[in-house]
Amino acid sequence: MAPRHASNFGWSMSVVLRRWQQFAEETFKDLPHGSRGFHLLSVVVHEEVRTQGALATRLAVDRTVLTYVIDDLEKAGLIERQADPRDRRARRIVATEQGRKVQAAGEERMADAEEHVLGGLTEDQREAFREFADQAAAAIYNAAPGTDLCGA
Repeated sequence: MAPRHASNFGWSMSVVLRRWQQFAEETFKDLPHGSRGFHLLSVVVHEEVRTQGALATRLAVDRTVLTYVIDDLEKAGLIERQADPRDRRARRIVATEQGRKVQAAGEERMADAEEHVLGGLTEDQREAFREFADQAAAAIYNAAPGTDLCGA
């Protein structure tokens, strides 16, 4: 292994991200909008996000882009727009039964993709990497939740 230099951090992160992106897109090539569609479906399944705007913020996706992703996932029968019982002007995005099945199977496929990406590490190192990455991402997001992460 090459000696670690402070300037290698960005390179290291980009290598991991690119490799993950390759596996994720291959893993979800049959899903509308690939890994982005899977992430939206996962948030809809696991979290209560009241509005489409809140969903865009949660996913750090531009609202106009999000509309296309939602439209295509809805056409595929994975999600649906429903009137919000608290505010009939608002539309909630809800997973269909088929969407829940696809999302559950997708979690297993995503875990396999992550194992390929991190396969050169021990199990303890993989778990530590995931934990540190989650903590770093949460700290960055919480420090500036209004930041447009799509521009990163």
